[in-house]
Amino acid sequence: MNQSQQPFQYVSSANLPTRWGQFRIHGFVETATDQEHVALSYGEWEEGEVVPIRIHSECLTGDSLFSTRCDCGFQLEKALQNIVEHGKGVLLYLRQEGRGIGLLNKIRAYHLQDQGLDTVEANEHLGFDADLRDYAICKLMLSTLKVAKVNLMTNNPKKRAALEGMGIEVVARTAIDHGITEHNKGYIRTKTEKLGHVFDPHLLK
Repeated sequence: MNQSQQPFQYVSSANLPTRWGQFRIHGFVETATDQEHVALSYGEWEEGEVVPIRIHSECLTGDSLFSTRCDCGFQLEKALQNIVEHGKGVLLYLRQEGRGIGLLNKIRAYHLQDQGLDTVEANEHLGFDADLRDYAICKLMLSTLKVAKVNLMTNNPKKRAALEGMGIEVVARTAIDHGITEHNKGYIRTKTEKLGHVFDPHLLK
């Protein structure tokens, strides 16, 4: 199989100064769909070293528009802060809006949630599974950055299982219980009860 037939490709890298520090941004593409994804790396590490990482799925409303009906934007900022405080790490930013259903369908799901459905019920009402995300590109992203052992910042056990299924050694999992508000407690309870996410129950009272 030649390079043009590979399902995922690395494209290029550049410096990315941020509010938290100087990162490097690395671009990747899914060749079948032209969907673009990025990884942010900070610091340096030796081969075989355990590196803190987060897999973060795109959330325009939370990441860019500061919505408090989810915890995505809060978790994105906390993960970047954690990486800088640790002195090294990687954030994989995957373009999988709305757990894979896309931005406009996510808005349709929000409308249904406004009518009383929870996030899982809203997705299913629209004809989607509760979570359509795929993490296959993470293997190339981490391999490109020479990361094979990770401390995974997540509350989602599916992300850990996905990495381990690719041969990435998840040495530890760090909870990222951050950004719980009065507007998103129900959303987070649904993630806990129906999708298996792990949160400190005391934070949801």
